Amino acid sequence: MVVVLDTRVPGKDLRPRHPEKVNRPETPLLRKPEWIRVRAPGSPVYRETQEIVKKNGLVTVCEEAGCPNIGECWSKKHATFMIMGDTCTRACAFCNVRTGMPQALDLAEPEKVAEAVAKLGLQHVVITSVDRDDLADGGAKHFADVIYAIRRAAPGTTIEILTPDFLRKPGALEVVVEARPDVFNHNLETVPSKYLKVRPGARYFHSLRLLQRVKELDPNMFTKSGIMVGLGEERNEILQLMDDLRVAEVDFMTIGQYLQPSRKHHPVIRFVTPDEFKSFETIAYAKGFLMVSSSPLTRSSHHAGEDFDRLRAARRAQHQS
Repeated sequence: MVVVLDTRVPGKDLRPRHPEKVNRPETPLLRKPEWIRVRAPGSPVYRETQEIVKKNGLVTVCEEAGCPNIGECWSKKHATFMIMGDTCTRACAFCNVRTGMPQALDLAEPEKVAEAVAKLGLQHVVITSVDRDDLADGGAKHFADVIYAIRRAAPGTTIEILTPDFLRKPGALEVVVEARPDVFNHNLETVPSKYLKVRPGARYFHSLRLLQRVKELDPNMFTKSGIMVGLGEERNEILQLMDDLRVAEVDFMTIGQYLQPSRKHHPVIRFVTPDEFKSFETIAYAKGFLMVSSSPLTRSSHHAGEDFDRLRAARRAQHQS
């Protein structure tokens, strides 16, 4: 069964969710293979998580990006909070997050997120955001404020952030790294040859340099990056991207299947098989990554808590060898 996501938000306004895509031709939605179908969410714990998120007026990338793992994650009280609103200033061809001019920052948001983290009793939390090119620092200080608030409210919780690229925002990265998250994640999303169509507002080598710079600022901070496959990339391009990430000393790589949110988004060129994902995992480990997650349903924050424990264990083993 194919589900086409509505581009309008009930009860808000009639503006399209993706105004830049309205006049694009529609592309067919390929039938999903058995290996990437998931059950609809609905467990009691899922509904409890949903209620805490709603009560605190929070936005999650789980909902906004239409993540296929939301049922599993929310049933385990795992959620990825998306800060700085639900509207992105970029217009990536793969993303289902609303695009347009965002509203002003909610200065109470750091405390709201921290309160939700404490209520959920999270051992590990993932914080991401929309791109905020409209802000002088790209939202770097807001990221830092959220990290500091969580440290106060839930000092035992480890924090993973998934940031924008802070393109043309000098000094922004330093502000975020100084707040000392446990994991700094920034996704390359795809291979360089696909950036013009898939991620036109970003620059591949800037994103790569961002990850490298994190290690220069704090060599002990874990770094992480991910890509989608099935967008028309070649296998040799993926292997070269792995090498680029290793040169930047990235510790953890994720690889997942791209799923097309609507007929207006970039089409799925093909569904990559589980065997191919396993092959990518084997190669990535051989190239020196401490952690690799490669499967059709892999997403940046899927199993993030368990993966963080494994990441720390891998570093300890590396230092002992």
